[in-house]
Amino acid sequence: GDEFSPESERVDQPPISDELLSYNSPVADSPHQEGSKHVDSGSTGNAALKPKKSHNRKSSQSHNVDNSVHMRLHKGDKRHSCEICGKRFYRSDHVIVHMRTHTGEKPYSCKTCGKSFSQRGSLTAHMRTHTGEKPYSCERCGECFRYYQGLSTHMRTHTDEKPYSCERCGKSFSYYHNHLIVHMRTHTGEKPYSCKTCGKSFSQRGSLTVHMRTHTGEKPYSCERCGESFPYYQGLSTHMRTHTGEKPYSCERCGKSFPYYQCLWSHMRTHTGQKLFSCERCGKSFNQSGTLTIHMRTHPGEKLISCKICGKGFSRSSSLTVHMRTHTGEKPYICETCGKSFNKRGILTVHMRTHTGEKPYFCEICGKTFSQSSILIAHVRTHTGEKPYFCEICGKTFRKSSDLTVHMRSHTGEKPYFCEICGKTFSKSSDLTVHMRIHTGEKRCSHGTTVGTKLEKACIHSHLSG
Repeated sequence: GDEFSPESERVDQPPISDELLSYNSPVADSPHQEGSKHVDSGSTGNAALKPKKSHNRKSSQSHNVDNSVHMRLHKGDKRHSCEICGKRFYRSDHVIVHMRTHTGEKPYSCKTCGKSFSQRGSLTAHMRTHTGEKPYSCERCGECFRYYQGLSTHMRTHTDEKPYSCERCGKSFSYYHNHLIVHMRTHTGEKPYSCKTCGKSFSQRGSLTVHMRTHTGEKPYSCERCGESFPYYQGLSTHMRTHTGEKPYSCERCGKSFPYYQCLWSHMRTHTGQKLFSCERCGKSFNQSGTLTIHMRTHPGEKLISCKICGKGFSRSSSLTVHMRTHTGEKPYICETCGKSFNKRGILTVHMRTHTGEKPYFCEICGKTFSQSSILIAHVRTHTGEKPYFCEICGKTFRKSSDLTVHMRSHTGEKPYFCEICGKTFSKSSDLTVHMRIHTGEKRCSHGTTVGTKLEKACIHSHLSG
């Protein structure tokens, strides 16, 4: 999509540089010499205006002056200088034009919109934005451009020329402003474009434009077939596959095709059998960390750092430190906006998005946005039908690893959540929450109120019969 181009700046702008002014251009570029005209005797287009040969002394003198100015190009003789900044030029009329950068004078105005310019050539180029004229065309593909620089830059797409190189890493680029300058920010860390709503900064203007939609809710890209709208062009492009049936991602091993990269990535596991999580005791490998954790319990006498309160084991002391906060209630990370506190820094980061409204993760299929990457990943599986987490005991599959973790407790009998009042244990935190209403007398469990779950009924029956 357009918005993901590195910068919105155009590269096909007319030349404004003082020293790049054409030496055959009209001297009338200076408002002080409007009556003077220069005829390019070498131009076939001006053949009808070409003067007859004359031995007139004035004509001969003019020719000598032009030749004299031209020779300065070869000698590097810049005898005319700016009295303000000292910049030097080959011709006096170039100094006159240059002076406008100091005085701010813009004598050439557009009669259509009123915009003013310091050079006649700039006005001529500007007029093409009104007339739509594109006089420069590519001989290879026929694309037309308003300015010669635009054509010159475009030609690099055919020649693959990359004249601009990064001095730090050597990477080359076709464009200076659009590519090299933006690339340099990966080295400097510069992020000049800031969101006025939440303060987040970006290295590219286009990235800020896209980010703003998380605040405005704007969805400028609409499907012409079903009318569904998307905040990003990529979202629309991917969505169109539901109509066209296009499957651009193919498996190199079996040739099977998929509409989304996530589907291909999951499919590849069937070929690679990749299992990233290995048991340090016996060497057995697993494709899910949760499965490895459960497997580790089969090794008796495993040396883990155990929690003295609940007995849960951890391989790292830092993990135990964080876990202890669930018992002590310590919440060292505080939100400066609302004062709410959290026991993990990552949870605070996610919480801050409830204030900023930021949802940086978006679904390429339907355009829905999310505040957390894990929620997006799980959401995408509702489109693809993928259930990558499976129980190695009974074969049941799940979309989320957390669902598998909870399910595994039905096999292991683990009940990590316990009631501090009566000591009863539960396999799910939600079951403990429901149980606590028995002790707190919360409305939902009071006499005369409908009991919503089987667990609530069981808990009440147990207490009443006791």
